[in-house]
Amino acid sequence: MHEPLGGFSPDTFRRRRERTLAGLDDGVLVLPAAPELFRSRDTEHPYRPDSELFYLTGVVEPVAVAVLRPGEREQFTLFVQGREPEMELWTGERLGPDRAREVFGADAVHPISELEAKLAPLLGGPRSIYYRWGASDRTDRIVLDALARGRARGPRKGTGPRAVIDPGEILDEQRLIKEADEIALLRRAAGITVDAFRTALGATAPGVGEWELEAILDGSFRRAGADGPGYETIVGSGKNACVLHYVQNGSVLTDGDLVVVDAGAALGLYHADITRTFPVSGRFTGEQRAVYEVVESARAAAVAATRPGATIAGIHRATEEMMTAGLVELGVLSGDVATLVGEGKHRPFYPHQTSHWLGLDVHDVGDYVRGGEPRVLAPGMVFTVEPGLYFRPGTPESERFAGIGVRVEDDVLVTATGCENLTGALPTAADQVAALVGRAS
Repeated sequence: MHEPLGGFSPDTFRRRRERTLAGLDDGVLVLPAAPELFRSRDTEHPYRPDSELFYLTGVVEPVAVAVLRPGEREQFTLFVQGREPEMELWTGERLGPDRAREVFGADAVHPISELEAKLAPLLGGPRSIYYRWGASDRTDRIVLDALARGRARGPRKGTGPRAVIDPGEILDEQRLIKEADEIALLRRAAGITVDAFRTALGATAPGVGEWELEAILDGSFRRAGADGPGYETIVGSGKNACVLHYVQNGSVLTDGDLVVVDAGAALGLYHADITRTFPVSGRFTGEQRAVYEVVESARAAAVAATRPGATIAGIHRATEEMMTAGLVELGVLSGDVATLVGEGKHRPFYPHQTSHWLGLDVHDVGDYVRGGEPRVLAPGMVFTVEPGLYFRPGTPESERFAGIGVRVEDDVLVTATGCENLTGALPTAADQVAALVGRAS
């Protein structure tokens, strides 16, 4: 179970709530906890707290609801599960309302059993409800009832909600710029992931199972104090490397093949996300190296281009051009690079974006386009750089490279003067990566 507040100071969450309350105007924000998910019948998945609820409150328990209302005596109201010793025997100790008030600094805390009775009045006055539909069936019904009452009474009384707005309209911009404590967690998650990759690279050899590398990575994360993998670890060797989200990890590594490993530790709910591609035997073939060098050159150029004032779209466009120029050099495409990019001729081989935001979520929140214009990078933003080329068997124009998949990914923090490569301690140059293979300490 995650610790309340996740190691952050209570003041961190108070400041975040103050910023959020200032932006709500005549609105109310309702954030339910993430649902508990089940593998089958009564067998649960490990619980993962809701990112927005945690960001504003530090709450990590299930079956909770936070409400923020500006201008009220009780601006922060929290609903949590009551103490129940019989259930706590199975699921662990709960905070309960009294302890929750002390830990989270809420103005009012109620048992979740009182949600229907007490939440409805909190929604009766504001004009807008910031709420994510589908977050909770129970809360959905209460919000829907509030809207119905507002529609019926609003024209005469001039009060009551008339609209539901996605909370991301207020929270995403805050979360996009990481605070110092968040950056520290991201650095630690990156360092843990780098060390785990080194261990997995050292254990790589023909005959090793993809699942064995997965186990080494995931076990290394936990041994280093992380929560575990932040997403399903990908270990794709041979043609499996051409399946972007391959997670079966069920094949045996074969001499002469490449293996793509995409994994990241989650630490205090914050994520790293690294991909490296390396030869099972420790030696690239000529075709493998040629493809690898195209991808690695594009990755290095994208990292170098990351600075305040640049745009995510600009970095992706430059990466597309470099990758397309590489495909021309490889003899896979022919023609003018700009024309080929405009026609999307590279997409069968490079089908994904170069970057995604990184933070509390692996694919973190934040618009890539604002007001019709590409997002301009600013200090505190964290995102991935991950170009890749994939040559699926059966594509005639690339038969020479059939079955080769290469992706190289780093995590970068935009700084005041450029960027910090959070995962740069793990080599990406072909010879340096190959030299780590099979060198278990």
